[in-house]
Amino acid sequence: MMPARREVEVAAGSRMRAVDALRVGGDGLRTRRMRSALSALGIAVAIGAIVAVLGLASSAQTQLLDQLGRESNLLTVAAGQDFGGTALPLPSTAESMVAAIPPVQNVTAVASLTGVTVRRSAAVPAIDTGGITAMAAQDSLPRTVGASVIAGRFLDAVAQRYPLVVLGFQAAKNLGIETLTPQTQVYLGGRYFTVIGLLGPVGVAPELDEAALVSFPIATADLGLQQGASRLYLRTDPDQVEAVAAVLPFTASPAHPEAVAVRRPSDILAARAAAKTSFVGLYLALGAVSLLVGGVGIANTMVIAVLERRGEIGLRRAVGARGIHIGAQFLLEAAVLAAIGGIGGAGLGALATAVVDRLAHNPLTIPPIVPLVGFGAAIVVGVLAGIYPALRAARLTPAAALRSGAE
Repeated sequence: MMPARREVEVAAGSRMRAVDALRVGGDGLRTRRMRSALSALGIAVAIGAIVAVLGLASSAQTQLLDQLGRESNLLTVAAGQDFGGTALPLPSTAESMVAAIPPVQNVTAVASLTGVTVRRSAAVPAIDTGGITAMAAQDSLPRTVGASVIAGRFLDAVAQRYPLVVLGFQAAKNLGIETLTPQTQVYLGGRYFTVIGLLGPVGVAPELDEAALVSFPIATADLGLQQGASRLYLRTDPDQVEAVAAVLPFTASPAHPEAVAVRRPSDILAARAAAKTSFVGLYLALGAVSLLVGGVGIANTMVIAVLERRGEIGLRRAVGARGIHIGAQFLLEAAVLAAIGGIGGAGLGALATAVVDRLAHNPLTIPPIVPLVGFGAAIVVGVLAGIYPALRAARLTPAAALRSGAE
């Protein structure tokens, strides 16, 4: 009887090293590679979505905040209506009067051309304008509003004498113009104009994105422009923005200050930043649902593994392994499976963020905590998903496990 008693004591005192648990868990995953890969893929997709959402939101916010800082001293003055609803253009002296305000650094003007359509050719019906507006602009416009010319050049000295036009970003897209050649023309105001430049997106002045811009002399001589500017863009001392904005209506139009609308484009950027981040919570909730689905997939995989490996469990229990060892093995397998998915998902999300940011010309900004949080979430979900299968495996008695395995 003594040897039997000693054998029981040895079995009761058996221990399992962490290295052995990892090795056994790894062997279990390798024997079911396809099933394990699919379970890890579910976690990877969920973590990738979460990392990408947070990364893209951070990049967009960084880009907008940077632009917000650069555009905080930009103001616009637009013609409006008097108290009776009558449209009142800006006086011809508006630009010079605004430029005379001491804190104002530079001013540029544009004028809307009413009744002037912009089409790809004369064969396009006049009603099909694609929402493009025609405007007269000064050569200082890009410098003042911070617009970039992505192809060709802006209105120069030659454009003051000849029918040349520069298209806003959206206007060029609506007209199907992506590249420029000497033969690239649009039908503007009853005659053909040669397109000499394309502007990039102007976030602080979205009205310019859908505009076709010509010089003031050409607009006056050929397109019937009779009034002065309809909108002014100005840069001012950043410390004097509020003070300048307060006096602009009375300076631009002393007779009708109520008909002058003053706007800070930085307010638009701030609203846009808030709009872009308002859906982050919803996207994260969808990512959490995907993570839950991935966890269910891991739990299902592990439950099936317990059923398939009852013979192995019974044999290990018979040679001395305790229930806690069996449970730890399956719990570790679930955690390793989730960790693999978490690492892959973090990399996938970072890659997606980098690609989208590059295409959108946004600065790549992924807070280091985001991939770590994603990986941590994957581990937590994996452990939670493995608890039930681990408990089920740990509760199998050697006799029951061997009997079920033999069946």
